[in-house]
Amino acid sequence: MTSESDDLGQLLNNELGAPIADLTRLSGGASRETWRFTADGRPLVVQLQRAGDIRDMMVEAAVVAAAGASGVPVPAMVASGRRDDGGAFMIVEAISGETIARKIQRDDEFAKARSSFAERCGAALAQIHSIDPDDIDGLDDPDQIEHYTTVFDELGEPHPVFEFTRNWLLEHRPAGTRRSLVHGDFRLGNLIVGPGGLSAIIDWELAHIGDPMEDLGWLCVKAWRFGGADPVGGIGTRADLFAAYEDAGGGTVDADAVRWWEVLGTWKWGIMCVLQANAHRSGAVRSHELAVIGRRVCENEFDLLDPNGLDLFGLSAIGLSVADVPVRSAATVDGGPHDVPTSAELVEAVREWIERDVLTSSAGHLRFHSRVAVNVLSMVEREMLLGGAQAVAHEERLAALGVRSEVDLAALVRSGAAAHRQAEIGAVLFESVVDKLRVANPKYLD
Repeated sequence: MTSESDDLGQLLNNELGAPIADLTRLSGGASRETWRFTADGRPLVVQLQRAGDIRDMMVEAAVVAAAGASGVPVPAMVASGRRDDGGAFMIVEAISGETIARKIQRDDEFAKARSSFAERCGAALAQIHSIDPDDIDGLDDPDQIEHYTTVFDELGEPHPVFEFTRNWLLEHRPAGTRRSLVHGDFRLGNLIVGPGGLSAIIDWELAHIGDPMEDLGWLCVKAWRFGGADPVGGIGTRADLFAAYEDAGGGTVDADAVRWWEVLGTWKWGIMCVLQANAHRSGAVRSHELAVIGRRVCENEFDLLDPNGLDLFGLSAIGLSVADVPVRSAATVDGGPHDVPTSAELVEAVREWIERDVLTSSAGHLRFHSRVAVNVLSMVEREMLLGGAQAVAHEERLAALGVRSEVDLAALVRSGAAAHRQAEIGAVLFESVVDKLRVANPKYLD
């Protein structure tokens, strides 16, 4: 064992008064470390708060304890406290089951779980929202538009679609909403699912006081469908989710408020993608995985614009579709003193080597990050083919709107001065976003 695990083993032994065995690190997120171990033969999990995390894990521990006491399916709380350095820890029982979305969506083992997924989620959310938040000290009550506007402005990237969305959110904010405990990140990935259905809800670090419709809307955000067709985790319907929520005593579902929160969730996740890519670009965390997330921003922009989706600009009324956006391509320009292979062919050669030799002989994190690298190189290949012509077309579109850059267009949209040109601007932004997706992730347009 390393010195780090030795120290943790001693902490756990002192806390539980039992021999610790099989101590294994599971993850290393930005704010949490997670380890699995056994004590007296009982499988347990410990989470450790990292230095610099502004959220106090003791609040999360209190939320998990309150949720368990209210009958919410959560891992049983075993112990929580603070280490000598002031960082908090939380020990819970280990729950068997799956968290990987694609497995839950596709594997035969989870067929029964899929059939009741939306209903189980609705009932669980009703239980969560019945908990009195005044009984838990330290919960935040944030204004999310204000918070993410500040984050977005500090990042300094122009995204006119997000500016329009912000205006829409401010204009359509639901009135008279009730306040409750909100999980804050209720979605596939934070749900442990067994063959029989939902087993446990985990990752409560974003819990806060808010509108209960927020959790319902976040669960329906397209990003958390992971390629599935149905709105609830890719495997369930809103009708089943809402009916189960009401049947479990959650109160009447306001479908318009849920849609508002779905729009906010899509906008928020888009800004978070910019934020994660910025962590790489700034040098804070050099990671090709974080870098490529920056190219997922256009997925969220498309979801907000999509005439068959949220359609904030009302583009369905003018009959606009992906098929109406021409594919702009041009052969990669290679010239100067450079020999063949071309730059695109060199990228292709490296991608093929990773696919052929690295992916087939690797496992775990190396295999995952190799797949990410393949996606990055594929994206670069597509941009070499399409990017030049797309750049010209984008400049022409901006000029037709009477602006010189995306910065100018973003400022115009935020000001509200171009509200009467919504359809015109929306159509231009739709074409730009489709072009971006044809490079970043063309399958998203299928």
